[in-house]
Amino acid sequence: MTESQPPYGAATASGAGFEGTRVRQFTIFLANKVGRLQQLVRTLEASTSRIAALAIEESADSALVRCVVTDPDISRETLRDANFMFTETDLLAVELPVNNPQPLISICSALLAAEINIHYAYPLLFTPRGPSLVVYVDDPTLSARLLIRKGFTLIGITDLQNQQ
Repeated sequence: MTESQPPYGAATASGAGFEGTRVRQFTIFLANKVGRLQQLVRTLEASTSRIAALAIEESADSALVRCVVTDPDISRETLRDANFMFTETDLLAVELPVNNPQPLISICSALLAAEINIHYAYPLLFTPRGPSLVVYVDDPTLSARLLIRKGFTLIGITDLQNQQ
């Protein structure tokens, strides 16, 4: 189940002021078979979309592949056409502050102050200006507002598309 994006997002890297502050994640279920991950990557990258972040959670029989792509609409159709089982979720992508010696602690502390849980996080493979983290949180709207107020820069889908 996905939540609708708010119509604001002034502190994204492109700074457009009206861009949504979230990125779309696909969680794809894969049978744990040799070559299945490669098949998924080839399928996604054969479209005009590009994989911007990737995390794999594996068990004995299956794997969950979480990925953020540069064009969610195209990727959704591509995954459907290739008969992959998947779900969609909106996440926040936040730049790590380069002038801070402990950027992960600063993000965690900002969210902890509002008692917001981080369920999981993983890095983006490419970003507009440097290291960035994708985070799945309890309340993405409140988290986005809080992070922006604390001076963090959020990355929107347009920021990722501009990196292609």
